[in-house]
Amino acid sequence: MVQDCRQGSRKAQFELYKLYAKAMYNVSLRILSHVAEAEDVLQEAFLEAFNRIADFRGDTTFGLWLKQIVINKSINYLRKRKVEFVSTDEVDVVEEEETDEEDMQLQVEEIRKAIQQLPDGYRVVISLYLLEGYDHEEIAHILKISEVTSRTQYRRAKLKLQSLMATERRSR
Repeated sequence: MVQDCRQGSRKAQFELYKLYAKAMYNVSLRILSHVAEAEDVLQEAFLEAFNRIADFRGDTTFGLWLKQIVINKSINYLRKRKVEFVSTDEVDVVEEEETDEEDMQLQVEEIRKAIQQLPDGYRVVISLYLLEGYDHEEIAHILKISEVTSRTQYRRAKLKLQSLMATERRSR
């Protein structure tokens, strides 16, 4: 399909769009937490991918290449909102609680809702780390922040998530 896209096939472009649109939209939505912006990013990312299809070397899958475009565009939208990533030399230590598999399954929806309530900087780092599988070095490179800042944002996001979830439990 990629080769057909290089030759200008609209049908191939549509097939690639159908194949990747939902996953790429979800990536953007997790970063932006704003439906309209995620939809815009999705459209812009596909336009850019199809316009730059000749640049796709094939050393990764098309999906990974497209995902990087989506992440970069999502982060640019956040920068337009003037998100500040707070840097600190002080790293908070969080005690990890062990939970069994059943408890984790019950908390999935609660965690998803809590992530959506996080400030942009926290949500982006925790989404890239936990959901997209990037390490702190990669996140630092993507967001143009230090690795320490990425780790700090991640730890603070976890603390904020715990707080939001505790508040939610108390309000039930």
